[in-house]
Amino acid sequence: MANILIIDDDEALCDILSRRVKQMGHDHTCAYTLKDGYEKAASGSYDVVFLDVGLPDGNGLDALPRIRGLDNCPEVIIFTGQGDPDGAELAIKSGAWDYIAKPPSLKEIVLPLSRALQYREEKKRSSSKVLIKTEGIVGNSTQLQNALNLLAQAASSDATTLLTGETGTGKELFATAIHANSDRAGKDFVVVDCAALPDTLVESVLFGHEKGAFTGADKAHPGLVKLADGGTLFLDEVGELPLSLQKPFLRVLQERRFRPVGSQKEVTSNFRLVAATNRNLEELAEAKLFRQDLLYRLKTLTIDLPPLRSRVQDIKDLTIFYMGKLCEKYGKGAKGYSPEFLEALAAYEWPGNVRELINALERTLIASAEEPTLFPNHLPTHIRVKLARESLRQSTAGKTKSFQGENPQELPSLKDYREAVVSEAEAKYLEDLMLLTNRDIRAACKISGLSRSRLYHLLQKHGIKGSR
Repeated sequence: MANILIIDDDEALCDILSRRVKQMGHDHTCAYTLKDGYEKAASGSYDVVFLDVGLPDGNGLDALPRIRGLDNCPEVIIFTGQGDPDGAELAIKSGAWDYIAKPPSLKEIVLPLSRALQYREEKKRSSSKVLIKTEGIVGNSTQLQNALNLLAQAASSDATTLLTGETGTGKELFATAIHANSDRAGKDFVVVDCAALPDTLVESVLFGHEKGAFTGADKAHPGLVKLADGGTLFLDEVGELPLSLQKPFLRVLQERRFRPVGSQKEVTSNFRLVAATNRNLEELAEAKLFRQDLLYRLKTLTIDLPPLRSRVQDIKDLTIFYMGKLCEKYGKGAKGYSPEFLEALAAYEWPGNVRELINALERTLIASAEEPTLFPNHLPTHIRVKLARESLRQSTAGKTKSFQGENPQELPSLKDYREAVVSEAEAKYLEDLMLLTNRDIRAACKISGLSRSRLYHLLQKHGIKGSR
């Protein structure tokens, strides 16, 4: 007997589904709001959760990763009244078992539920906790854990694996971890940066050459593919692999045989392939810039690495881990973190992802010198400027909304309203500016574009403390 949770504001559907679940011999609980549903999911032990997308107090897809991240990790079947392909894709990528459009038939409900319970039972019987080496891969978010589960699958097989994700999400770290946790860990891990392959020597670099095969070939070279024999070949930025080389490489991938430049004989290489890209290979294939048949071979197993902005809860752990390494590298004592420092890190969007975070932490450590505690003003200037601008934007937006719902007769004149908004925005900007520059007037003038006299006037007008 399983335990089923139904989160849907459609009471008629909940009633129908409850009766069907009971007929199947399972217990059930209903919730009609997202808040109540999550509280029930977190406090109970459910095997399957039916989750509506359009709930009165929020979008079910937003709660999906949190529900999947609970200790009992229930399977989630999504209900939606809107046929949204993008929503379906997001649901599946976030770990949903299935995605069903409303109104569902009983068959559409019963079959996914039965299969989810069957999968869950078989998983319990066969599962054994696999410990994997994850050096440098830090975090406990659901998104990262989903990627690590796929990493474990990839490491336990020899399947060609494609790592996708934005720049700086840790694709090479994952590739290294796949190799380190595989049966090939004792052999070489050979990295090929496809974006840096020289146009005139690309075949020689990959497949090797014989002595005298071309001008400058004063000795034979085995090539990177041969060096990966018995180990792992990692093609980084595989979307940059020259189109002219993709067909020959496809044959190598299929046959594990190739002919070095200038040689009459073929050689073999028993390598395992892991590839990575931050580009959309499907779009490249549609534009005839990447071979479709090669793409099919690369996608045997695909791991999509989440951007840092989608796993904000990992930022603190990442900061502690990498700041510790940086302190050791620079011979400095451990640093403390003010709450405002960690809040600033969480508020920034990190377009360069984990790589940008590490670089920012290194610059922060240098800026903090021997000071024991890190504050927002230790962060790189461009990050503080971005945060100050966003803070000002939100403040102004909040002020604009403050009169909504008021009695029209109580509204101020447009002139008074404009002056009030400008004054508040001005004060907020100046406060952020002083915090950002640590009250350095010269730096504040440079960032704001104000003259020194004008800046002093505005600071005095708003009662803000100026230079230190």
